[in-house]
Amino acid sequence: MADPARARKLAVRIRQIVSAAIESQIKDPRLGMVTVTDARVTNDLREATVFYTVFGDETQVADSAKALASATGVLRSTVGRQTGVKFVPTLTFVADHVPDTARELDEAIERVRHADAELARVRQGAAYAGEADPYRRPAESADDDETADESADETADSGSRS
Repeated sequence: MADPARARKLAVRIRQIVSAAIESQIKDPRLGMVTVTDARVTNDLREATVFYTVFGDETQVADSAKALASATGVLRSTVGRQTGVKFVPTLTFVADHVPDTARELDEAIERVRHADAELARVRQGAAYAGEADPYRRPAESADDDETADESADETADSGSRS
């Protein structure tokens, strides 16, 4: 089993090699605007997964996937020549859905902002249905002094009657 740090370094190098090779060596007309976003290598350095995105519609994504699948051998031999590792890892290309997910999250956040703005607009003319502060508070100290005097008077009056 190899060192995980070595696997990470090899993954970075594979990402660089594959992206340069796609740009310069692969002349397949089906290949669209492909961007290599990430590469991951297993700890035994036998398999590499290369993540990519394609700018375009679904047909361009499908065509680019076919082009990358047919160019896997050329890309693997290029990786083997440029890395110099004993066993060249097999390459697997996976379409990266992170940009699509990020776009959906941005749209959801924008919808929430509009809903918050609408709620703020509705709240502007609103008033409380009851009191502004519905919680009971203890009586203020000035009122306490008056009630204490009254209860002392009542106690004195009841004591004088007896």
